[in-house]
Amino acid sequence: MEMTEINQGATIKKVFIRLMPVLFISYILAYIDRINIGFAALKMNPDLGISSYIYGFGADVFFFGYFIFEIPSNLMLEKVGARRWIARIMISWGVLSAGMAFVQGPTSFIVARFFLGVAEAGFFPGVILYLTYWFPQQYRARIIAAFMVAIPVSLALGAPLSTAVLQMDGIAGLKGWQWLFIIEGVPAILFGLVFLAVMPDRPRDAKWLGTEERAWLQETIEREHKAVAAVHGTKALQAFADPRLLALAFIYFANTTANLGLAFFLPQILKKLGLSDMQTGLLTAIPYIFGTVGIIIFGYVSDKYKERRYTLFAALALTGFGLVGSGLLTGSFLAVAVMALAAIGIYGTKAPFWPLPSMFLTGSAAAGGIALINSIGNLGGFVGPYMVGWIRETTHSYQSGLYFLGLLALIAAALTLLVVNARFTQARRTAPGASPAGIRGA
Repeated sequence: MEMTEINQGATIKKVFIRLMPVLFISYILAYIDRINIGFAALKMNPDLGISSYIYGFGADVFFFGYFIFEIPSNLMLEKVGARRWIARIMISWGVLSAGMAFVQGPTSFIVARFFLGVAEAGFFPGVILYLTYWFPQQYRARIIAAFMVAIPVSLALGAPLSTAVLQMDGIAGLKGWQWLFIIEGVPAILFGLVFLAVMPDRPRDAKWLGTEERAWLQETIEREHKAVAAVHGTKALQAFADPRLLALAFIYFANTTANLGLAFFLPQILKKLGLSDMQTGLLTAIPYIFGTVGIIIFGYVSDKYKERRYTLFAALALTGFGLVGSGLLTGSFLAVAVMALAAIGIYGTKAPFWPLPSMFLTGSAAAGGIALINSIGNLGGFVGPYMVGWIRETTHSYQSGLYFLGLLALIAAALTLLVVNARFTQARRTAPGASPAGIRGA
C-alpha cells in the first residue's frame, strides 16, 4: 500500500508515542532491579558477611541464568507473542527481585541472583525483536537509541533513589537494603500487568492506527522481513554459524563487560573518595547523565548519515580510552569526568549496534540470533564484575580493573573496523529497500 512520506512519518510517530513510553519505563525498571545490588552492597555486604569476591561472584551469577534461558525465552516469545511473554518476564523478575530482601547469607544471595537472571532472561532481546515488528529499517537506530536512553536514565535515577531508600534502616524491622529490593521490585510486577493490558503484538493488532496506516506498516515490515529471508533464510541454527553473528556477539560482550564492570563497582570506587552514601549516589549519577547524551547523539548521527560501522567504532574507542583514563586518575575527582566520557561511548555504542542483526536475520533466525548475541554479550555481565572484583582483591586497587575494561573495549573497536565491514558486504547488496538506513558503512 502506498502512502506519502508525510503520512508514513506520522504513522511512525504515532506508533512511537503509543509504544515507547511503556517500553521505556519497563526497561528502566529492569535495569534498576539489575544494578540496585551495587547500592545494596554498601550495607548488605557487612550485614551478611559477604566479601568483595563473593559479592562479585553473586552479582555475576545472574548472567549465568540469563545466558542459559535467553535463547529459549526469545523463541517462545515469537510463538506466543510479545505482549504475553514480556509481561510474564516482568512479573516473575519483580517477584524475585523483591525476594532478594530475604537473603540470609552468601549461599542464598548467590542462589537468588541466579534465579533472578533466569526470570529476566529474554526481556531485552525480546524488546529488540518486538521493535523489528513495528519499525522499518530506516528508523531503527533512532528508535533503539530512544529505548536505550532508559539505561543511563535508570542509573541516574536509581543512584540517588537507592541511596535514599537505604536510609529507611529499621522501619518495620527491616534493614535499608531490604527495603531497597522491595520498593524497587514491586513496580515491575505492577507494570507487567500494564504491559499485558495495553501492548499489541503486531501492527495489524493496533486498533489505534487507521486502517490504511495498519496496512502500510504491516506490509512494509513483512516486505523487509521477506527480502532478508529470501537471501539469508529464517532458521535459527543456520544463523548461529554465521561469522557476522559471532563477531557481533563478541563486540557486544566487550561492551557489556565494560558497562557492568564499571556499574557494579562505581559506587564503591567513588565511596573511597571519602563521600557520604548520599554524596556517592549523586556523584554516581553524573556519568549516566552524559551516557544519555551519548545514546541520543550516536543514534541521530547513525540514522542521519546511514552509517553504522564508524559510529560504532567511535563509540567503542571512546569507551576504551575513557576507562583507561579513569584508571590513570583513580583516587581523584577528575576520574568522574573521564568516566563520563567513557559512559558516552558505552551507551552510544548501542544505537548503531542493534540495527545490524536485522540486516541479515529475520523470523526464527532473528529471534534466536538476537538472543544469542545478547546471551553471549551478557556473559560480559559476569566477566566484568568478576574480573574487577578479583583484580581488586589481588591488587587492593580498582585501577588495573579499569585498564582491563578499557583494553577489551579497544579490542572490540578494532574488530569493528576489521570484521564488520567485510562481513556485511553481502547485507549491503541484498538489504530491502533503496539504500535503507543502517546499510552504508556497514
